[in-house]
Amino acid sequence: MPTFKAVWTGTHDEMSRVADLLSEVFYPPADAVSLTKGDSAQADDAVNWRVDAYFETAPDSDTLAHFTTEHGVSATPVIEELPDQDWVAHALEGLGIVRCGRFVLYGVHDAERLPQEDGDIPVRIDANQAFGTGHHPTTAGCLEMLNKLSDLNPENILDLGTGSAVLAIAAAKLWGTKILATDIDATSVEIAVENAGFNAATGISFLTAAGFDHPDIAKAAPYDFVFANILAGPLVELSRGMASHTSPGATVMLAGLLAEQEEKVTAAYLEAGFELLQRGRHDTWPVLVFRRA
Repeated sequence: MPTFKAVWTGTHDEMSRVADLLSEVFYPPADAVSLTKGDSAQADDAVNWRVDAYFETAPDSDTLAHFTTEHGVSATPVIEELPDQDWVAHALEGLGIVRCGRFVLYGVHDAERLPQEDGDIPVRIDANQAFGTGHHPTTAGCLEMLNKLSDLNPENILDLGTGSAVLAIAAAKLWGTKILATDIDATSVEIAVENAGFNAATGISFLTAAGFDHPDIAKAAPYDFVFANILAGPLVELSRGMASHTSPGATVMLAGLLAEQEEKVTAAYLEAGFELLQRGRHDTWPVLVFRRA
């Protein structure tokens, strides 16, 4: 199957924003995104930076250009079709080990270099087509926040939009409790099941579903802890469903929104009967923690 690559070039700040937008805001998101610099790029404001985004189906160049322009990026993409190869895995290989509090994320190629510190919780997430290797600020921010909330000990967890299942796996290793992990994309669910097996993360059930639109999600409710690392629009739309599927006092962690979308998301959850407890420190990609009243 061919893969399509869209390439942007420009300043570090612009290209960093493009990479974030393609991973978290553009729908459907790119299957893999890499941000690199050329040999002459010596500073953050140097112009020799590029973003490579990989897609399974050919993206429309006008749509991509309009999307990035709407978000303040002047550079336009160049799209090419690549020969049959697993370019997604190729783009993600070598991302390295990521530490988020006590959680240490790694690919199989880094297993021999894994640090051995007391209290570490290793999570193996290999390069593949499901979002969530831990390198993006949303995933890393959720893991850092999970580390802060480790004393909660919830009994029934929902990971809504699980992607690679990194958050579900981390929670399973931390708390050893019952978890339902769902995603709208069947391929992501298949990869999530595989990742859970790599990590011997028992107690996780997987389901292909959009939002709360599956009877098994309602059947397993109410939840006392929910992850939702998706997009701002769906987060707003799911606010009332979140309230009806959680127990009083439940903790809800939201991510995938940009800072400029934070006010709208927060308002929707306050209106649905939640109170804001914490906000992750990242300036661009906040992680919001709510408690249901």
